[in-house]
Parts: sequence; C-alpha cells; structure tokens
Amino acid sequence: MTTRTRTNPNATGPAPGDAPAEKVYWCELAWLNGTVEPQVVLEVTGQGRLGAIRTAVGTPPPGATVLRGLTLPGLANAHSHAFHRALRGTVQVGSGTFWTWRDSMYQTAARLTPDSYYTLARAVYAEMALAGITCVGEFHYLHHGPGGERYDDPNAMSHALVAAAADAGIRITLLDTAYLASGIGRKGRGEAPTRQQLRFSDGTAQAWAERVSAFRPQGDHVRTGAAVHSVRAVPARELGTVAQWAEERGAPLHVHLSEQTAENEACLGVHGMTPTALLAEHGVLTPRTTAVHATHLDKDDIRRIGRSGTGVCMCPTTERDLADGIGPAPALDRAGAALSLGSDSHAVIDLFEEARAMELDERLASRTRGHWTAGQLLRAATEGGHTALGWPESSRLETGALADFTTVGLDSVRTAGPVPRLAAEVAVFAATAADVRHTVVGGRHIVRDGAHTLVDDVPGALAHAIAALRP
Repeated sequence: MTTRTRTNPNATGPAPGDAPAEKVYWCELAWLNGTVEPQVVLEVTGQGRLGAIRTAVGTPPPGATVLRGLTLPGLANAHSHAFHRALRGTVQVGSGTFWTWRDSMYQTAARLTPDSYYTLARAVYAEMALAGITCVGEFHYLHHGPGGERYDDPNAMSHALVAAAADAGIRITLLDTAYLASGIGRKGRGEAPTRQQLRFSDGTAQAWAERVSAFRPQGDHVRTGAAVHSVRAVPARELGTVAQWAEERGAPLHVHLSEQTAENEACLGVHGMTPTALLAEHGVLTPRTTAVHATHLDKDDIRRIGRSGTGVCMCPTTERDLADGIGPAPALDRAGAALSLGSDSHAVIDLFEEARAMELDERLASRTRGHWTAGQLLRAATEGGHTALGWPESSRLETGALADFTTVGLDSVRTAGPVPRLAAEVAVFAATAADVRHTVVGGRHIVRDGAHTLVDDVPGALAHAIAALRP
C-alpha cells in the first residue's frame, strides 16, 4: 500500500528537543514501525510530542500511566460530515437510493444553527475520540443560514466546528467546501442551487475564496484545507479557483469523485470526459489532493489518479449503506494512490470496521483473500489519513511525532485469545470502536478506561443534540 509524505507549512508548536518528559506511558503492547512490540515506554515532552521511546521495559516506571492492550498511532478519520450523524437509524426505514437519502439529509441541514451545530458536532467528535480517532477531516459545506442568508460572521458555522473539536479533545482539518450548483447543467455552466442548497453556496468560487481567506481559526488543534464538493456542484470554469487557493497555501484539497454513476453520465454527456479527467484538466489532481469514494472509475481514471499523486479516501460503510458500489481500491493502490479511510455519513463511527470492510468487500467482489495485510490497513487508518489531512507528524509512534495514540483492549469477548504477536490482526479483523480503552491527543488523556474525560455523558449529549433537530 502506497503512503505519501507531505511537508506542512502550517505546523504549530516548537520542534521536539531534549525537553524532559512531562508524562510517561507504559504500553503493554505498541505498534512501532509495523511491528507489535511488548512493554513499550512512551515519554511525552512538555510540547505534547513523543520524546524517548523504549522497548522491553518489563516494569512500568514509577508514576507511569499503564495502557493495557495494543497502543496504536491515533486513528485519522479523513472524511466526515458531522451533521449526518443525526440521520443514523432514521434513514434505514424502507428502501430508496442515494438521492432519496439526500432528501432526508437536506431536511436535517435546514434546521441547524451555529449553536446547534456546535452542540451536535461536539458530541459527534467525542464519539470519535471514544472510537480512537484523534484527528478528523470535516468536509464542511453548511456555510450560511436558511435561504442562503449570511451570518454576521460568514464563517460562523466553521468556527462552531473548530470549537466543537477543541472541546471534544481532538484535532481537526476544516475542509471548507465549495458547493455552487445543483448539477452540471447545459454546457457545464452549472444549474442554480435548489432551495435546500442555498445554505451551501457562496455563489462563485471567487466569493468562496474570499470568505475562506477571512477565516482565522484559533488553536493548535486546527488546520484549514479546501474541498470541491463534486463536479456536479462546482462548474468546470470554477474548479481552477479552488485548486489555486489550496496550492498557494500548500493546503489539503479534497473532492467527492464518481460516487454515483449518474455523476459520470452527466459529466460525459456535457464535457465528453469523466469527472477524473475533468478534474485533471483543471489542476485539481495533485499530491495534496484526496479523492473521496472514487467508486466508478475506468482504467484511464485510475492511471490519472496514480500519476498525479492524488490519494483516495475510501468510506466502505457509507458506500455500502447507500448502495453506491465497491470502489477499485486495489487497482488504485497499485497505481500509486495512497489510501485513507473515513466514516463519512456516520452510519457507524468505527475505523476498524472501515479498515476491514475495505478488505472484506474486495474479497466479495473478487472472491479472493488477502488484498492487504493488517499492517497495511492500519496504515490507511493512521498514516494515510493524517497525511491526507495535513498532519503527517501525527502518523507514527516515533520520537518527535505528536503524542497522539489510542489503545485497543485485547481482553473483550471480541479480542481475547490470540497470542500477542497477532494483536494487529485482532485489532483490524475483530475489534470494534467499543474496544478502545484509551485515547491520548498531544499527551493529554482524552479517553481513559473507555470514558471520555471532557464530555461526561457522550450518549446523552448525542441524544440531546439530535432530538433538538427533530421537527
């Protein structure tokens, strides 16, 4: 599986040095450089980075926090729409398609305010922390008030999400999304947004860029990137503006790509080329770009993505929930596209499920096993996601990295039994989010013994936030 290395001009915090350890963690098992190592000490500096890392330390040092189970780099959720969490369960009544699901999504979006979005997102991000996620990529397009009316602060919804992540204790890359049209339209000029979509649209890509450029988030836990919602929602003539904004800032750029066949058919009918080819023509495919879903691609599309260095975020749970199909992940991997994972619509929030689903779905499609090892799937859930979100220094447990990690219990009914050297296989193919015992972000214990340390009652917070959005 391909991995990408990116420099990050927005990196915050002092460089790691010889500062004395502020905290010490003793891990029963830890995943270091693709290997399960026993009895590992992780020292955390005063800057929230990993200092010395020692293996085969048989007894926890005095004062060390003991982490029983397998400690991994923090999981990175590379694709999230936080408000979709309010749809869980309700969209499973009856049948339908992606398009009927979208109608339910619009109804929920219409009821959100900056305050209610903060309340919901804080609970959702706390659920992510409980699932071992230390960083989220929020693909954010709910910018304005009902009917498209601008808030006094045009970035009020963005600030709500950033504050929610801070108060839930995780990092966030706010992927501010250009969403300008309801469809490709005649001659590719874009169809006017529907009434429900007016909240999403800035009118033009230039107006989008001006709004995003004025966004000044506070905190070391946040970085900003850009997103093209899709070739349906951003006319071809506007694509270059979004790509240029990201290029000038060295920022991550994400895009929904070929999620449904209808998107491909419309793009071919108007532009005479696939969405992938159209994005390539307008400079959207770059080593800083991540294509989300990439479900319906032809061989030329796969080659274009691989040659450009574009990564791909797979969201298997959402893709199967919406009956979108199984993307060509093995072919993309072979072509050189680095893979990451996302929970997208949050039908569940569980990156272990996403990791194994990528392998197991491909087994169903190909009737063969072993497309990726457990280690490769863990890299997609950790290193791949952090790189896609512009946090490469959170990718591994190594000296100088940000002290972001999570511990999976190996003593539950799902995980008990196998020998320690198979702990990575157990985590990927048997564990669930419910097996996460600890989550640490910047050396700070956010989840301890399965309980969130900042949000007292996460289920209650979710229930309260979602109930407030019902008609």
